[in-house]
Amino acid sequence: MTTRAVRWFRALTAPYRRSIQLKLILTMIVLSVLPVIAVTVLAAEKSRASMEAEVVETNMSNMKWTGIYISDQLDRLNHLIYSIQISPDLSDYLNEREPDNLSSQFNAQRKMLNTMANVYYSAGSHVIGIQLYLKQSQTLFTFNSMQNEITTVSGIPPQYGEMWQANKDYSIRPSSADPERFILTRSIRRFEDQKQTGAISLDVLWSQFDQTLGLLGRGDQHQVLITDADGLVMYPAHLQSPPPASVLSALRDVKPGPGMIQTAEHYVFYNDLDVVGLKLVKIVPTSSINHSAFSTMLYGIIVGVISILVSICIAVFIAWRTARPIVHLARSVQELDMIKGPIGQPSTRPDEIGLLERSLHGMAGRIREHIQAEYSINLQKKTAELKALQAQIHPHFLQNTLQMIGSMVFSQKPEDTYEVIRSLSEMFRYVVREPQDLASLRAELDHVGHYMRIQQRRFPQRLVFQVETEEQAMDIRLPKLSLQPLLENAFQHGLDRKAGAWRMGIRVEIMKEDVCITVCDNGNGMAPDKLEKVRAKLENASEEPIWAQGSHIGLSNVSSRIRMNFGVRYGVRIDSEQGVGTRVTIRIPFTSAEEGKV
Repeated sequence: MTTRAVRWFRALTAPYRRSIQLKLILTMIVLSVLPVIAVTVLAAEKSRASMEAEVVETNMSNMKWTGIYISDQLDRLNHLIYSIQISPDLSDYLNEREPDNLSSQFNAQRKMLNTMANVYYSAGSHVIGIQLYLKQSQTLFTFNSMQNEITTVSGIPPQYGEMWQANKDYSIRPSSADPERFILTRSIRRFEDQKQTGAISLDVLWSQFDQTLGLLGRGDQHQVLITDADGLVMYPAHLQSPPPASVLSALRDVKPGPGMIQTAEHYVFYNDLDVVGLKLVKIVPTSSINHSAFSTMLYGIIVGVISILVSICIAVFIAWRTARPIVHLARSVQELDMIKGPIGQPSTRPDEIGLLERSLHGMAGRIREHIQAEYSINLQKKTAELKALQAQIHPHFLQNTLQMIGSMVFSQKPEDTYEVIRSLSEMFRYVVREPQDLASLRAELDHVGHYMRIQQRRFPQRLVFQVETEEQAMDIRLPKLSLQPLLENAFQHGLDRKAGAWRMGIRVEIMKEDVCITVCDNGNGMAPDKLEKVRAKLENASEEPIWAQGSHIGLSNVSSRIRMNFGVRYGVRIDSEQGVGTRVTIRIPFTSAEEGKV
């Protein structure tokens, strides 16, 4: 052993040589933990090996049968295409001898559409569209629940041209319109010379395979995928965590048929789907198998925990007298209050611990004086801001509402008048209740609903208001009175001088870890130069005082409070086009009500 190693060893063991308490704790923990660890490791390894063999065997069998079931489902889709290909109506249409006879063409086209309709309605709810392209006549037949039409196209559509250029008669590709769908395409060949004369496509929902894929036991840890031959994930389109790239690249070189790949972190089971060139893949983390083996380790863990607890209790009892001065010092530190001042008298102990206690009390007094000044100023400012915020009811809106109530008393039903009075009352109740920094989105939308209900009574023939939200977002927290100012601005600056119908809406969307709340209108919009000024003001909102501006709460106020609560990443963005309308978007973090209160 070298001199440096000896010095390191002595430095590490010095605390234990000087402390009986540490020696006892270390000795008892080692004596109780080592046997338990040895027995537990042996039992866990045996259990893990048995669990691994069972998981591999079960998944290999499930992958085999699931692949057969999905292949059968794809075969049924192929049979739908075959039923169109062998249809006499298609043959009659292709062999039409009198192209100039409009009546004959019309009858042939109607028969073709009827054939596609029969196939569409017999296919079930998972087939949502059929398309037939005929190369010779450059005709494209489209049939779905929304349309059934015949169009003439110039040139071969790209999706068919790419397939024919690759010399393929069959393809499955994701839908560009919706990742939850795929397009199944098969070429039409002339029997005599096998020349490609067209193609038939089915627009199919991936969800038709969900029940079959459920046989593989999809869960939070397991991933069940359908990939193409190059390892590109085709379904599901949205994954919480994408599969490792190394796993997908390894699938390109596997042999045909069912099999398994084992990596350091995953078990990858795969199987080919007949004909279509797709692969069924299931990824099982190694950790899930180890977690399943944990139940076998339970008794060993219980014994180990009991032994460790007994050892710790004995060590603590023996070391109690030695540790008592340190405990007393810790309690003295806990009793220090940086706002109200220290509690009790400083220690009179003559040793180092007493000196440390007296120093802490003196330092706390100096820090307390500084904190108390800053705390009081900020508290007063915060209270004033909330009180000012509570007082913000637009005077013109209040005046107009009272005048409308007065006229409704003589001209409307009592229940209509009561509805307006109740909405105004609920608005006041929300504004003047006990001040809070944050409110739930549900409460904000209720408040906005009362406000818009009054406005719709004022403009019954002109104003249309809609709210689109997600239930998961209703309990998120945001600064109080954040939405009503956006609607007031829309009335004052966008709709006030606009003729015709007024349209306003609120849309709430969850985007990963954030929530976007958009308020839009079809008002007059803003000129580009004015829009840039407003955006610049919003960017610098966090540098300005958080006060209401004028007689109402401004956009800068809303943006400032959002940034103060959630950080500079969040805030308000405005988009506007003159003559079209304005869209204001609030971005806040997606937090639950409980998290917002922390």
